Amino acid sequence: MFQHSVDTRAKHEMQRGARPRVHFGDDWIKESVVEIFKEDIARFRIVLAAPEDEDSLAAVDAGRAPSLPALRLHNGTVYRWNRACYGVQNGIAHLRIENRVLPAGPTVIDEVANAAFFFGLMAGFAERTRDIRDHLRFTHVKDNFLAAARHGLKAQFTWFGGEEVTARDLILKSLLPIAREGLQHAGLDMGDVDRYLGVLEARVASGQTGAAWSMASFEALEDGTSVEERCRTLTSGMLSRQLTGKPIHEWSLVESDEATDWREGFRSVGQFMKTELFTVRPNDLVDFAAAMMDWEHIRHVPVEDGEGSLVGLVSHRSLLRLIGRGMNKDKAIVVAEIMKRDPLTVTPETPSLEAIRLMRDRGVGCLPVVDEGKLVGLVTASDFLDAAVKVFEQQLREVRDA
Repeated sequence: MFQHSVDTRAKHEMQRGARPRVHFGDDWIKESVVEIFKEDIARFRIVLAAPEDEDSLAAVDAGRAPSLPALRLHNGTVYRWNRACYGVQNGIAHLRIENRVLPAGPTVIDEVANAAFFFGLMAGFAERTRDIRDHLRFTHVKDNFLAAARHGLKAQFTWFGGEEVTARDLILKSLLPIAREGLQHAGLDMGDVDRYLGVLEARVASGQTGAAWSMASFEALEDGTSVEERCRTLTSGMLSRQLTGKPIHEWSLVESDEATDWREGFRSVGQFMKTELFTVRPNDLVDFAAAMMDWEHIRHVPVEDGEGSLVGLVSHRSLLRLIGRGMNKDKAIVVAEIMKRDPLTVTPETPSLEAIRLMRDRGVGCLPVVDEGKLVGLVTASDFLDAAVKVFEQQLREVRDA
């Protein structure tokens, strides 16, 4: 256990409004980066502490770029798809954006094929190219990246020597042979190499990536169905095809007769509860809980212990009560002092109608969802209202079409 004063430094650096004066570019970029760090602090538990080697706010007031050691250390334990990394070198602040390179499956064999292709390319290019900057300008790399994100296999790239080439041709004619060579030099079994790179080659040749399959299936469903119905059908079709073990390029498009009854999506709490949760610990400062609620526009924050078990709930109402009775600004108030202990809970299997009756009879606006004592979700009156609107709209649509 680290001391509380050290544990909370990363939170304080953002909570107290310390915004480093760094040259990130436009104001919207600065705000976006700050929001990323705020969400990291709110979402991910601090597991390591940093020594107190400076007063960050004093550094900002003096016109210096603060080192923000606690924030940087905490950020090092968080792994996003795209991660902002702040640092200071020779008194100059800088920002690096890390992005994860492996795309999603949507099957295990597709995911392994992606990994084999990437690591094969890294090994292959390490033997062929000493410095990529000798072959590609940064502007070309940037344009290629944006083109790939927008157009997928249909993207047009600028490659070595200024060659203009499509993504499909580049992969099939140039990159796959380099990846195969790299994996072979790394000593991998060539049977595995042929299997996984063969999956990727067939996917590229057919043009059916996961994104292409999803879009084509969505468009192929009947126009008379709602967006939600098509999304449910698409998800159901994806799950059934994943269970076959076939790679994505062998999948057939989803058809309308694969649709499930839309009512099945609202029968139990677990089907529409929130699972992206922001939580606090009993010894966290109330100021931090309040800042989190403000940052994320939420009215309830579950309190869990170090094992992930629910021990309480902080609500917007409990914060108002604290303000109403007068806060002593010189005293640090922790969450344990204001949280509701042993709050009313439900499980993911609790029927939706039962949960609604509980909220109405007990006069609560939020129900934490627990599974074997562990917090797994949260459902609020607003969630039930959203669900009711969807059900109502669907019923009216069925009456109209009858």
